[in-house]
Amino acid sequence: MSDQPAPAPTPDDQRYMALALSLGRRGLGNAWPNPAVGAVIVKDGVIVGRGWTQPGGRPHAEVEALKRAKKAAHGATLYVTLEPCSHTGKSPPCADAIIKAGIKRVVSALEDPNPEVAGQGHEKLRAKGIAVEVGLSADEARRAHAGHITRLQQARPFVTLKLALSQDDKIGLAGRKPVQLTGEIARERVFQMRAQHDAILVGIGTVLSDNPHLTCRLPGLMERSPVRVVLDARLRVPLSVSVVSTVNDTPTWVFTSHKAAPIAEEILQHKGCKVFRVDDHNGELDLNAVLKVLAEQGITRLMVEGGATVAASFVDADLVDEAVLLRADKIIGADGVAALEGMALGKLTGKMTSRGVETLGADRLEVFERA
Repeated sequence: MSDQPAPAPTPDDQRYMALALSLGRRGLGNAWPNPAVGAVIVKDGVIVGRGWTQPGGRPHAEVEALKRAKKAAHGATLYVTLEPCSHTGKSPPCADAIIKAGIKRVVSALEDPNPEVAGQGHEKLRAKGIAVEVGLSADEARRAHAGHITRLQQARPFVTLKLALSQDDKIGLAGRKPVQLTGEIARERVFQMRAQHDAILVGIGTVLSDNPHLTCRLPGLMERSPVRVVLDARLRVPLSVSVVSTVNDTPTWVFTSHKAAPIAEEILQHKGCKVFRVDDHNGELDLNAVLKVLAEQGITRLMVEGGATVAASFVDADLVDEAVLLRADKIIGADGVAALEGMALGKLTGKMTSRGVETLGADRLEVFERA
């Protein structure tokens, strides 16, 4: 049986699902390889349980909410941002736990594209007499679960490209000298964005010129720093740079070509880095192969913060799902470094749709998504 269209939602339904989506976002960047789901249990107009996917993907959101609701779950309504699982993986099916708890109604935002679920969770609940409604806040849920969906359907992570730009679309000074463009409010937003991604990617050029930490340097967020991914076809990364010297605090994965020296790989591995080898074309790593490996490792959401060359390579390969442009109120001039190596910024934004502009102090943030 396929999912039937959901009845017209009430204002309360919308409010509780909005809360579930908000709770689910707490797990972004922290729940991989599982989706960051949110769940709310309501009985007689009172919220009796809340939950979100825990670090590492378990326990699931529904189980967390049921644990908090206890006996009050009997006869209640469960709002959940993704279909409850119906299969036994590393934990029992959430559908079974929902049935056992006596939930009478489930409002689910989306059917799970995972072939091991794919509607079976909803059908399992219906078979036990539970009312199931699917589709409330589906668009918001698709955005929240974009990493999970992309990994399952395209065997790669959802890719967000972040660029800090001047008013004239430059990201660096003449001679490829780095420049601090945005202010403190924008930098704090970037740290928050990093915390909501599973991994952050840069090229070896950025590592050598900027020696970035690529962490979430805000109170309470340091432990939410994503896996750091470096593209380094020839394994030139020095052991002294931050992404290597702090590997025991925050993981670093280095992608290189099959031609790179084995001894360099051994040294990096001894330091604690993971090294992956993929094909290259004229010295440029195969980005599709890189993303495939990342997906196999469980990464669902990837933030690309590389320089102009890496950014352009992702745009050229049509691998950017979302673009975040932080535009500073500064002019660099014609001799500055263009945002995208060898191409106009319109090559990126021209085939995307703007989700709106936000003011961050003296800077502006605009988010684009695939049209």
